[in-house]
Amino acid sequence: MDGGAGGDEAGGAATVDGGAGGDEAGGAATGGVETGGVATGGATAGSDAVGGAAATGAAGGGTATGGASTGGMATGGVATGGEATGGSATGGAAGGVVFPGKFAGNTDTGGSIRSDFATYWDQFSPENAGQWGSVQPTSASSYNWSSLDAMYSYCEVRGIPFKEQAFVGGTQQPGWVSDSNAESAVRQWMSAFCDRYPNVALIDVVNEPPPHTTPGYKDGIGGDGATGWDWIANLFTWAREACPKAVLILNDYNNIELTADAQNSVDIVNAIKSLSAPIDAVGCQAHGTADVDTSTLQSNLAKIASETGLPIFVTEYDLNIADDDLQAQVLRDQFTMFWQNHDVKGITLWGYIVGSTWQQYSGLMHSDGTMRPAMTWLMQFLDRGGVAPLDDG
Repeated sequence: MDGGAGGDEAGGAATVDGGAGGDEAGGAATGGVETGGVATGGATAGSDAVGGAAATGAAGGGTATGGASTGGMATGGVATGGEATGGSATGGAAGGVVFPGKFAGNTDTGGSIRSDFATYWDQFSPENAGQWGSVQPTSASSYNWSSLDAMYSYCEVRGIPFKEQAFVGGTQQPGWVSDSNAESAVRQWMSAFCDRYPNVALIDVVNEPPPHTTPGYKDGIGGDGATGWDWIANLFTWAREACPKAVLILNDYNNIELTADAQNSVDIVNAIKSLSAPIDAVGCQAHGTADVDTSTLQSNLAKIASETGLPIFVTEYDLNIADDDLQAQVLRDQFTMFWQNHDVKGITLWGYIVGSTWQQYSGLMHSDGTMRPAMTWLMQFLDRGGVAPLDDG
C-alpha cells in the first residue's frame, strides 16, 4: 500500500485483528493531494463479517470479456486455467510454481471478509493483517494469526487464490528486529507463515523497496553487497525455500505512474536476477492513477515487462474519484487495458465498500449493495455479481 503517486507512505505497524483496515495516511496523489486515509473499523453494516460464513451468491468467475479466463476453483490453492503456468517468462517461475488464472480480486473490509466477497471477486489479498508488523508486533515468540486464519480459511473453502502482502518492506515492520537477529527472524517468519498457509498462491516478498522504504535491519540480511540489492536477493531465496509453490513478487508504488520509478523496479529486478534470485513477477500498486493517462500506464507496463522478462500483477488498484461518471469512465479505460494486456496476470482492487476504503472516494459499492456506476460496469465487463453482461453487439 502506498501514499499515491509521488507520495511516501506514512503509518507504523498495525496489529490487525478485526480492527480498522488501512492504517496508512493518504499521501500526495498524482495531480493532487489525497485527503482520505483510514477506513472504518469492524464489519460493514449490511454484511456478515467472515469467520467462515458461507458467501452469498455464486463464486466469482466465468468467462471475462477481454479474453483471459478468470481463475476458477483452485487445486491446492492455486487456480487452474486462464494464464499460462509459470516458466514462460525469462527468469520467471520454475519448478512447482503455478500462476493462477487471470483474476480481478479485492481485499478485506475493516479487517474481515464480507459475506458477499465471492460474488464479485475471484482473488484475495489482506489489507493489513498479513504484514509482518501485524503478525509479530512485539517479539519473535508471539504471533497474531487470528485475522489471517479466518481470511485464509475463507479462500481455501472457495478455491480463491490467496496473496500475501507482505513478507518484508513498507512501513509496517516489527520494531524488535535488528541487524543482530534479522536473518534468523526473517527466515523464521517466512517458514512459520508458509507452514501455516501452505497453499498461498502469491507473495509480495519485498514491498516498497528503496527509495521508498528501507528496513532498518537491511545490513543484517545481506546489505547492499556487490549489486546494491543483495539483501533483496537473499529475501527471495529464503522465500522460495519456505514457500516453494508460491509466485514470488517484488511490489512497489508509482512504478506504472512514473517512468523513473518503473526504471527503479527494472534495475532492482535485473540486479537480483544476476544473483539467481528466484523472482517470478513484478507488482505495481497503482493507487495514483486517477489523473494518469492510460497510455502512460501501458507504456510503463511494457517497459517493466520487456526489460525484466517478468509478468506483472496490478496489486492495489483504486480510483479516488468522487464523481460517479468520471470514476466509471477512468475505470473503463484503465481496467480494460489491464485486462487485455498479456503481461498483466491479475488485478487486485484495494477495497470496494464506500466509506471503508483506504483512499477516500475510491469505494465502488455502498454497504447495502447499491453499486456506483464504475462497479456496475466492472461486473458487466467481468460477467459476474448478478449484473447483466455487456452487450457485445
